[in-house]
Amino acid sequence: MADDIIYFEDLTVGDSFDFGPITVTREEAVAFAAEFDPQPFHLSDEAAASTHFGTISVSGWHTTALFMKMFVRAMQKEPGRQAASLGAMGVDELRWLRPVRPGDTLRGRNEVIDKKASKSRPEMGIVRNKVTLFNQQDEPVLTMIPIAMWRTRPA
Repeated sequence: MADDIIYFEDLTVGDSFDFGPITVTREEAVAFAAEFDPQPFHLSDEAAASTHFGTISVSGWHTTALFMKMFVRAMQKEPGRQAASLGAMGVDELRWLRPVRPGDTLRGRNEVIDKKASKSRPEMGIVRNKVTLFNQQDEPVLTMIPIAMWRTRPA
């Protein structure tokens, strides 16, 4: 049903929504690190003990991937609902503010901070969001500004 699609025109600067939560398990954190970010402090407490982390920390790239998982789930949380996203153009200002640990429960907040219609491609617009992920103590652990292309509403 077309009314269940969120188009570029449906997004307003200042709009925000919360998403999540998701809990990071040790098994998932170690498996992700072993495959994609095999630094010792992501793989074992023993290796992390001699670093500033002290204990195993979740890869920042894993944390960023968890953002995407939660965000997409939130955009599609209602049956038949979907975002008219055409993909991302990149991410500005990605910051990992504090370590995420196995067992942490993350949640996020997304705020639309800018949008503009494409002059050369009228079927799409560009949206910039500010994303913040928080741990279970409400401490920010990640901030970033994703830049995404969104389909405009068909005429």
